[in-house]
Amino acid sequence: MTSLTDRYVAATVRSLPETQRADVERELRASIEDDVDARRESGADPETAEREVLIGLGDPAALAARFSERPLYLIGPTNFLFYRRSLITLLAIIVPIAALGSGLVHALTGEGIGSVVAAAVVTALSAAMHIGFWVTLVFAILDWTGASKNGPLVRWNLDMLPDAPEKRALRSDAVTSIVWLGILLAFLVYAQFFPIAWNVDGPVREPLLAPALWGFWLPYLLVLIVAEVVFVLVTYRRGAWSRLLAVVNAVLAAAAVVPIAALALAGDLVNPDFLAAFDWADAENTRSVAGIITAVVALGIGAWDAIDGFVRAARSPRRRRAA
Repeated sequence: MTSLTDRYVAATVRSLPETQRADVERELRASIEDDVDARRESGADPETAEREVLIGLGDPAALAARFSERPLYLIGPTNFLFYRRSLITLLAIIVPIAALGSGLVHALTGEGIGSVVAAAVVTALSAAMHIGFWVTLVFAILDWTGASKNGPLVRWNLDMLPDAPEKRALRSDAVTSIVWLGILLAFLVYAQFFPIAWNVDGPVREPLLAPALWGFWLPYLLVLIVAEVVFVLVTYRRGAWSRLLAVVNAVLAAAAVVPIAALALAGDLVNPDFLAAFDWADAENTRSVAGIITAVVALGIGAWDAIDGFVRAARSPRRRRAA
């Protein structure tokens, strides 16, 4: 069987209870192989026979529901899967965008970090509730008016099969990395123009990082973040890690954390005027200890990131198949 069968079987068993997956996978593979062999004996070529068998089995999510004896209902069995996919997709896209937009608007008006976070959370919850209500209402109306009598609104086909598990994991890592890099980029810029801390006198208006860093190091770090985003996209596009990508990842990590550690140890990273707003920063050796801790944390994160890249390259499915 080809990767098409592997993808179909993986899509079927992934929603089953752990205790059922092995048995169902064996049974399903055997059934597919028998049906494909029967079609080949009738004169069909292997690829056509496989596609016809898988199309005949239908949507793997519906097949999984039959194996687990869990009925598909809420809106109605005919369009339930389409309803669920639509709802998940809209929530995943619209809610983060709405939260980010709301937070950005409140940040640009000069509100404190607490108000920004609160506005983002409230907007996210509101968007989620509206999406859930209106999507459910639309599908309920479609069922009530008989629009589902002629079958699903969107019929399942092989092109709708999800990517292989390795590809999905890589996409998840890429999305997570880009989100965190975006947050870091926004924070570096935000912390230089808006208050991020408060003392007894109110918000501290001084920027977090030393203003002198704008001469070179802050633009340098911002460019590195953009380069890291490009690297993440290239890795996802390639579909697997390699030794070369692991080396590039280690170089990018070193290029970021080594200057940060050096600046922290030299006392040139954090703005002295920012620290002067807090009584605890005036204690003896407090700033030097904070610089050492910052350097150690930065180097530790860089080392972990570099090692993780080489581990991913060693575990890459392509490298295992090549071996």
